[in-house]
Amino acid sequence: MNTVRTGLLMAGLTGLFLVVGFLLGGGVGMVVAFIFAAATNLWAYWNSDKALLSMYGARQVGEADAPDLVHLVHQLSGFAGLPMPKVFIVDNPQPNAFATGRDPQHAAVCVTTGLLRGVSNEELAGVIAHELGHVKHRDTLTMTITATIAGALSMLANFAFFLGGDRRGNPLGLVGMLLVMLLAPIAAVLVQMAISRSREFEADRAGAEISGRPLWLATALERIDRAASRIDNEAAERNPATAHLFIVNPLHGVLSGLFASHPSTEERVARLRALAGALAARPGPWA
Repeated sequence: MNTVRTGLLMAGLTGLFLVVGFLLGGGVGMVVAFIFAAATNLWAYWNSDKALLSMYGARQVGEADAPDLVHLVHQLSGFAGLPMPKVFIVDNPQPNAFATGRDPQHAAVCVTTGLLRGVSNEELAGVIAHELGHVKHRDTLTMTITATIAGALSMLANFAFFLGGDRRGNPLGLVGMLLVMLLAPIAAVLVQMAISRSREFEADRAGAEISGRPLWLATALERIDRAASRIDNEAAERNPATAHLFIVNPLHGVLSGLFASHPSTEERVARLRALAGALAARPGPWA
């Protein structure tokens, strides 16, 4: 199912590239956009995780650097039946985390220094389990490719603004260019919203089942959400197309609410508290 969803996503975004190319340059523009889209899709499949980690200045850590964190990830990945992912830390004061990688064999879990300082060990376990839920469901490929291609669409729209497009081949002239500039980035954001919001609920559930302690994640989400609302994440603000990858929305401002990439924390916590009652009857891995 996740493979089908990824294919449909890539096909949909490729189609959007073709529309943008047609509006910019007619038939020739469509061909150029198709080649660009094909190359972007291929590059994103193999390299988007590396680009994302580099974008945030993430550094890989091992047992010598962060023994407690690495041991926790190893323990939880064992509970989840997953290969041990690579572990990264980003020097960022905002408490947050994300996972990336094209499949569980090439996965990475990344946390900020703000998260390590701002939550308890139990809450950190809840957050790591959530990210491993994304890995287990193979959401990381879908979400990382979405971020990469959405950024490329925004770049294409910027080209339309600065270069003006080919008005002779552009079937809609100035109107077409305006549509590209305004609608292409919005369409990419809407795709991200539709994917991210549903996948966050599923990852919350999967993480709760991996740890056996839904309330650990529930309290972590409340704490992270409060802190993230007042602590800037400058790297995320520079790269808003990646916001949906984080466990809690890292962005501030009006647009972060208007185009929310995450469900409300209140709803997520309510679902986790309900799940806690259902899981109470059976022992978890920490019992």
